[in-house]
Order: sequence, then structure tokens, then C-alpha cells
Amino acid sequence: MSYRWLTVFLDFPADAFDPGVAFWQAVTGSGLSARRGPSGDFATLLPPDGDAYLRVQRLVAGDGGCHLDLHVDTAAEPLAAAAERARSLGARLLHSEDGLIVAASPAGFPFCLVSWDGEQVVPSPLPDGAGATRVDTLCIDVPPAEFERECAFWSALTAWEAAPAPFPAYAFLRMPPQLPIRIILQRLEHAAPGQQARAHVDFGAPDPAAVTAHVALGARVITTQEHWTVLADPANREYCLVNRPPIASMIV
Repeated sequence: MSYRWLTVFLDFPADAFDPGVAFWQAVTGSGLSARRGPSGDFATLLPPDGDAYLRVQRLVAGDGGCHLDLHVDTAAEPLAAAAERARSLGARLLHSEDGLIVAASPAGFPFCLVSWDGEQVVPSPLPDGAGATRVDTLCIDVPPAEFERECAFWSALTAWEAAPAPFPAYAFLRMPPQLPIRIILQRLEHAAPGQQARAHVDFGAPDPAAVTAHVALGARVITTQEHWTVLADPANREYCLVNRPPIASMIV
């Protein structure tokens, strides 16, 4: 398959960009690249080792969230062909420019097709006082009526099999081991009319002290479940600390 790397973009409202970026630098142990774009609206979180897979963006409008970049090996499949294939499977193509195609899945989750630039080394987990942690999962939260179609779309788009997860209402994609995050899909219990799919990230964080560490850096606890804790960052973006070691290699 032509997808050789994945990048998660953390998208911030304009007034939350600086504190939001500082928070995510702290909880991931990352440096920050030079800001890019005419107004400095883009930057990359630079891990201590390995290749970057988290980036940040300041939005002109909207309340923020996450989107996914799929890095296409254009030697195997031209970017335009990858976009046409996505469209034929049900994606909406929203914008195109040199080296970038912006799209939305059938359930409305935003993603981009970009050219692969040779990334291949998954960063190590961050060792700290709360035990090793790493952002290792993107969870796409799907309205219940769209769940089966969304699972079928992502499986067809990537050629990665969609399989039931150990927890009800979840599915995961069986992905190659050299990718920095895995993709899972969650069937929401309820959705407002017209609600579109969104996404959040999960940390593998086996030490319960990780919650305290994140709160000390500016997060707030939303809810505590048996196997994970839901928190919100300074921009009110929800994410989870899951009670398990970080995934070193993806499920195959």
C-alpha cells in the first residue's frame, strides 16, 4: 500500500494556540520546529528521537480538534491517483494544492493526503516520573448510524483490515508495524442531527501518576473509567490516558 507514514495534526482555535502548543510540548517531551506559513500557523512537535508524527495548527475559525495526514509514497501511487481513489470510496475532496489534498471521510472526519518524505522511525516512549508514555492511537469518534460505513471506508482506503476491538463499540485497523500511531474507530452512543465524526488521541500510560502529571501541566479530568481517563487540554480538546504500556509496534 502507498501509505508509508501517518501524522496527527492538533488543530487549535487562534486564542488557544500558544498555551495549547506549550502544553503538548510538555506532555510529549517534544521540541518545536520553526513556525511555518505566512502567519506562522503551523509547526511540528519534534520528538527526542525518531521521526516526527505530531504537528500543530492555528485555525482561522472553529473550535479545534484533530485531523490526520496520510503520507503517500508517490513513487508507488501519484497523489492525484490516491485522491481519486479516496473519492471513489466515498470521500469528499475539499481542496488541492501542490503536495496536499484536503478531504473528508463519509462521516465527515477531515484528513489530508500528502507526499511521503522518507519518515520511518517510530519515536520511543517518553520516560518520566509518571512512567513511559507516548501518543500511540488516533481514535475516530463516529455517529452510530455512520459507524459501519466509516469502518468500511478506512479499511478500503488503506487496505488495512477492520477488526472488532476487545471493547464493545470499537474497531481497529490491522496496520503495518512501522507506523507511529494506530487507528481505532469508536461508535458513539448518541449523536446530534448532522453531527460529523471527530477524533481524539490516546496515550499509552500505564502509571496512574500520569494523570496527576498531566493535570499539573494544565489538563483537567473529564471522567475516569476502568481502563482509561478522559482529560481535556487547555484548548478543551479531549484526549485519553489509557492504562497500558505505549504500543511500540502496531497490530499486524
